[in-house]
Amino acid sequence: MTDIHFVVEDAPEGGYLARAIGADIFTEADDLNTLRAQLRDAVRCHFDPVERPGLIHLHITREEVIAA
Repeated sequence: MTDIHFVVEDAPEGGYLARAIGADIFTEADDLNTLRAQLRDAVRCHFDPVERPGLIHLHITREEVIAA
């Protein structure tokens, strides 16, 4: 695996939630810089060095509601 993708969403209580696509990795953080560090750590812990992805992609989604 050369890349791993995460979907990042706003957490209901504030901060961010990130869930990997195709791997059982989930983490949350109060800000994006902390989330990035936690994702790097989670990927290092989840994969053996030989199988570890070289790139982490973040797909940041945000739901917005407006009056009609």
